Amino acid sequence: MKTISLGRSVAAFGVLTLLGVWGCTDRPTIFDNPDPNLRLSSSELRGDALARFPYKEEAPKVREIQARAQVAYPINRMEVVNFSPSDWEDVEVWVNHKFVCHVPKMQRGQLKEIHFPMLFDEKGNSFPMNSNKGQMLVKSVEILRDGKMYQLTVEAADYGI
Repeated sequence: MKTISLGRSVAAFGVLTLLGVWGCTDRPTIFDNPDPNLRLSSSELRGDALARFPYKEEAPKVREIQARAQVAYPINRMEVVNFSPSDWEDVEVWVNHKFVCHVPKMQRGQLKEIHFPMLFDEKGNSFPMNSNKGQMLVKSVEILRDGKMYQLTVEAADYGI
């Protein structure tokens, strides 16, 4: 029978705990979101998303040139930036007309991190991790604010990972 050193056991336990594999965790990400308003549990994010369905097909569509989104598939994250001269309140970020995440305040010039586990569909499923492996790609990003659906330019982020 092989024995595992105490040091290796403690290290393995620490890694499993950090990744949320050991025990119960309801965190959508390992590290806290830089925006305190987005530091919600997965259950809170899911509940909030479910209350926002269905997708607002009837909302007027507008092309938003003062914001952009970039998708970093290797780290399962999308980043959205508001380049307009004013802050936006009560924003819904919609991906592919199917997944949504509420952002209470999107300050001008401030990057918002929206990790894939923060986006939920109407059945409560989060956006697939490792989407670049063919499961699902981000084809459209829209922002619902003030009753209008704003279409953003979406680029793939190049982090050199």
